[in-house]
Parts: sequence; C-alpha cells; structure tokens
Amino acid sequence: IFRLKIDEVSPLRARYKVPDVLIKEPTTQKLFISHKEAGNFVLSSVNEDYKLQVTANPFQIELQSKGETVMSMNSNGLLYFEHLQPPPSDRYSICLSLHFLFLFVQEKQEDLEWNSAFLSFTVISTGPTSVGIDFSLHGYDHVYGIPQHTETLLLKNTSDGDAYRLYNLDIFGHKIHDKIGIYGSVPLLLAHKPNRTSGIFWLNSSETLVDIITITLLSVSTVPLTDVRWMSESGIIDVFLLMGPTAFDIFKQFAQLTGTQALPPLFSLGYHQCRWNYEDEQDVKAVDAGFDAHDIPYDVIWLDIEHTDGKRYFTWDKQKFQNPRKMQEHLKKKKRKLVVIVDPHIKVDPSYTLYSQAKDKGYFVKDRNGQDFEGICWPGSSCYLDFTNPEVRKWYADQFAFKTYKASTNILFVWNDMNEPSVFKGAEITMQKDAVHYNNWEHREVHNLYGYYQQMATAEGLIRRSSGKERPFVLTRSFFAGSQKYGAVWTGDNTAEWSYLKISIPMLLTINMAGISFCGADVGGFIGDPEPELLVRWYQAGAYQPFFRGHSNMESKRREPWLFGEKNTQIIRRAIRERYVLLPYLYTLFYRAHTAAEPTMGTPLPWLCFLQIPVFQRGGTVIPLKTTAGKSTEWMTDISYELHVALDTEACAIGELYVDDGHSFQYLHKKQFLYRKFTFCKNILSSSSSRFKNMQEVVLKLQNSTQSKTSLAHIMWLKVYFISLYLKYDI
Repeated sequence: IFRLKIDEVSPLRARYKVPDVLIKEPTTQKLFISHKEAGNFVLSSVNEDYKLQVTANPFQIELQSKGETVMSMNSNGLLYFEHLQPPPSDRYSICLSLHFLFLFVQEKQEDLEWNSAFLSFTVISTGPTSVGIDFSLHGYDHVYGIPQHTETLLLKNTSDGDAYRLYNLDIFGHKIHDKIGIYGSVPLLLAHKPNRTSGIFWLNSSETLVDIITITLLSVSTVPLTDVRWMSESGIIDVFLLMGPTAFDIFKQFAQLTGTQALPPLFSLGYHQCRWNYEDEQDVKAVDAGFDAHDIPYDVIWLDIEHTDGKRYFTWDKQKFQNPRKMQEHLKKKKRKLVVIVDPHIKVDPSYTLYSQAKDKGYFVKDRNGQDFEGICWPGSSCYLDFTNPEVRKWYADQFAFKTYKASTNILFVWNDMNEPSVFKGAEITMQKDAVHYNNWEHREVHNLYGYYQQMATAEGLIRRSSGKERPFVLTRSFFAGSQKYGAVWTGDNTAEWSYLKISIPMLLTINMAGISFCGADVGGFIGDPEPELLVRWYQAGAYQPFFRGHSNMESKRREPWLFGEKNTQIIRRAIRERYVLLPYLYTLFYRAHTAAEPTMGTPLPWLCFLQIPVFQRGGTVIPLKTTAGKSTEWMTDISYELHVALDTEACAIGELYVDDGHSFQYLHKKQFLYRKFTFCKNILSSSSSRFKNMQEVVLKLQNSTQSKTSLAHIMWLKVYFISLYLKYDI
C-alpha cells in the first residue's frame, strides 16, 4: 500500500482530514533512494520489487512493480489544489459551488480554462477549496467499484457524459444506469487485468466526482490505458494506492485500512419481513402467525416510522402499540426478533425529552448564524443530531439503554434510515453545505460521513446495553468506507420492476468489492406492486444474497409471501427454506469476511443445485448445510448438519465450517467457536486431523476442540453426500 498526501504548508486554517475511518494509522516502511539526478529521483523498497519514480517538473509520480509500470499520478497534469484565501470583505465570500469550482479541463492553445458544470450559488464561509489529481492505469481497461450507483458492475467510460458522483442523497426510485450518487459512497476503485488487480482509495468525505477514460495505445501491440481523475470539493488529497497483485490481496489491503465486516448475529442472516408500516400490535402478531400457518421460516419483523408517537424516535404510538414489551415477549417465545426504525432527525418539540436534552447540550448541527439548523422531515420541523461530535455519539448510544429506551428488550434491533441526511425542501433533499458541525467544520466537508457516524453510534449503543456481551444488528441506508465495521446496508428505494431486480445484482457485487459484505436489496421492490412472477423470482434471487429482506412502502398492496396463490406460496416457501438450509455455509462465509476480508458475494461461489432455482455447485467444493429448515435460526440449533461434496476433475474437494453461539462476542473474547476444514481427495475425507474412508454416506462426529468450555460442546452429526460434478470450467 502506498499513500500520497498533499496539503497546504501554512493554510489560513487547517483543512479537513477525514477522521475515524482508518482503523489505525498505517505502519510505514522506509524506502531508499536508488537513483537521483536533477529534477527526479527513484525510491525503492528493500527488495526493489516496488519503485517510485518522482519527477519534479512537471510533477509526476510513476509506480512500478518488478519493472512494470502499474500506475502513474498526474501524468496528464491535472493536479489541482485550491488553497484557502481570505474573504474579499468581512462578509462571507460567495463561491460557485459547482459543487466544486472545477470539473473538466479544456485546452485552448496554451491556456487551461476551468469550466463549471453547475450554476447554483451557495454561501460558504471559507471559500472555494477544491482538490483533484489524475491517475493513469497502465494496461487496464476494466475498472470497478465506487459504490453506490444503479450501474453495471463494469464502470463505464465517462468521456461522452457525466462523471460518477459520490454524494449521498435520498433519491426516491433512483434511475437505472445513472452516475448520480445515491444513498452511500465508498471512494474505492479497482482496476483489473489478467496478471494484476490494483486499487485506488481516495479518502475524502466531501462531494467527489470520478472521471474515467479508457483508450488503447497503438504500439507493437495494442495496450489499454485507463485514466481516472478524482475531484473533490474540499479537504486534502489523501490517497492510498493498493498494489494487490490479486483481487483478494486488494480486499485485505483495504481491510487493513478500514476494517473487516463485523460478524453479524446469526438471526440476521435469516429472512426479514418489513413494510411501511405494520399497523399495530395485532397486525404484527397476525403476520407472525401467518408465517407459522404457511410453514415459512423467518427471523425478524420490522416496524417503520408509524410505530412511534408522532415520529418521535425511541417512543411508541400509545394507541397502536399499547404494550410493546408484551409484543416483544410474544416474539421472543417464538424465537424471533424485532427491528425498529430510528432516524437522525429529531422533532422540534420542547416536551419531547430527546429534543430538549439535545438542545440544552448543544448537540444539533448549526446553521451559519450559530442557531440550530432546522429542516423538514417526517415529523415536520426537525433538528439534526451532530454525529460528527464524539460526545453526541456517546450520548446517543446511551439512548438505547433499556432503562432509557422504554419498553425495549434484548430482541429489539435498529434500522437507521434517512441519514444521508435527508432534508425535505432542501437543495437536492439534503442539508445545505454551509451548515456547521463539531469544531466548526462546514457540512460540505463531512457530508458523506454523516450516516456512517450514526450507524457507528447506534451499533455502540446496542453493544453497550448488553454490557459488551451481545453483537448488534444495525441496518443503515447511508454509508461510507468502513461502514462494514458496524452492520449492514441496503440499496434503498428501488422499484417493483424487472430492471431493478436485474441491476440489484451488480449493485450488491460492487458494494461487496468495497468491503461491505452484508448488503441486500428490498425483495419485490419498495415502490409499486410487483406481478407475482417478479415477486417469486426476486425471492429466489434474494435467498442467495447476503441480506434478505422483503420490504414495501405504504402505498403498495400487502405482499406477505402467502398472498399470491398456493403455487407461488410453495415456490417462495421453498426459496426461503433453502436459504435456511444454507445458513451454515453463509455463516462460514461471513466468518471469512470477518477474519480474512473475503467478500460474501462476488467470488466464484460454490452454490448448490436445487430442481427449482437453477444454481450450481462448483466442482472441488464442500458445502455445509442444515438437513432441514426450522421456523427461525434459533429453532435450528439442534438440527443436524450435512456436507455436500462436489468433486473436481482430480476427484478432490475442499470446504470449511464455522459455528459459534450465533449472538455473543464469546467467539472473540474467549475463542469459543468451532472451525473445521474439510478435504476429500483420493477417496479419503479429512476433517482437520481426522480421516474417514467411506465413499457411501458418511457420518462424522465432531466435537468442539476449543480450550474453553462452551455451549457448542454438543455433538454435531454431519451427513456427507458425494456429488460427482466434473466441471472443466467455473460456473
């Protein structure tokens, strides 16, 4: 990993540097000067595998690996760093917020002319401070990443259109194949060619544009070249160059910087049932009973904003939810969970304890005149908690304590929505850029971090309420690099159309590539009413995606899985049950994501062959399953396991199984977990150090071999099936 930072030597005031995203300041290795002459020098690693050639005039950096030029910086001379300047008068300086002062460079003879693509003006107290630089990726013509866009997996050339935008926005029913930023952003771009994968991580939380131009150099042989230009409204240039050389190396290098996916509680990998909104306690119980009556497993039922007292979060509607604790006790007896929505905007109401406390403590974002910023959202006039302030995050986390969050129990988990932040009637339905945050930073500096910080505080609150014993589950709509440490994300307000089912797959693959393995799309589409076949197909796709939730808005018709006729109910039931049978494998994938930064989606996955969903198991794999599905994940604790072994062309296969208690941090603190690797080769099945010789059905007796006593000490019986799949190519 190479890091390049460019900052002003003596700015009028410090420029914003993104905090709290890197899990630690990276350790560094000293390079030595291997060559030096007037105007340039070469820095080499100890073994000289990597070299940096630095040219002073024109400024350029070339990065080489074993003699091959991998990428170069500023090779097109597009470095731009707009230094802070004093205002022209005592008033605020007016800057053209294009949303930054520059976008594209056009050459007119010997002059460079900067053109603005936007015509909206805004008042920014510190004036224009945009930054940018270009990178040339040598030999690459395939680039991926920079979520979140409703776009194909392979990023498109932007030479004849708009640049990709990274700016978190609440966009209802986002358009397909649009480069505008939507709910989340991760400024990580991956480039791939046959012998190498490289990455660029642009650590900047202001509005950012990414311009991609691919060309082919005509020489002895045609060589592709991709130029990528990064442009941000403010901050500094702080960029990490990830050298791979494999895709898995890139994932691990990015995780070294931003952390790995949090290991989720097992229940959260089951099926979730949601809509805006389940009306009352009776409605919740009826839906819960419906799953049992139709023999469909599920783990979690969700409540949207209507469950609160007038959109006051951490409260309950006194008429519709008169006894929420009893409702949760009912769900708990059924071994199921409840998720409720908690948004960042707080209703302006002096009698509302959360509002009055936050106002008295000065915990809201301010406007440029020093008053609490007020905007319109679901409750009407609202103020917005300043989650960039660590004191606010600590106070907010305390709100989830059982004694504070009245009628909450340990089966209640949280959904953070509208945290881009969404501000109705605001420009682009978000907060104005000159609003003021902690330490007097303008909103434009921290915009893409806002939802990241709310999810961080929420996850901490759920951990703290259990005295650090239980894993949290928090779903967020807005996210940034590193959000994987705190929970799950989803793709937002999609539409009940076939094209949105199709685009959900590359969207989720891209989010996985950016380190966030726990992601999903609303099954059936949030907006509108899906035709029965679309709903069925969406369930079949969603069953194989990391986060599996059916969700719809209040104007959509009810669509519980049994409302579309017996034939469709059977197909949906089968898809959900197959998800539950597959949970041991999915949980093991999340263990790999947590410990080794391997995506749960997007690698060559060894899926299983079922007669209804055309999914394949790759030859050479061993997949752990449950022998049958239960009513929920907790009901399945004592259900036996089985292994499906698919042989490759060498008649061999490998796989692994990870098991723990499914909910606590004991796997981390006391190493209480079971992890087994399975190998079948030359007619011998091995489990860690044990061997079994039997080509028929094999029963394996596994016992926990960890040093500590644990609830996992019960015996697990595994049926092993040998599936002779001789596949020449990966499917």
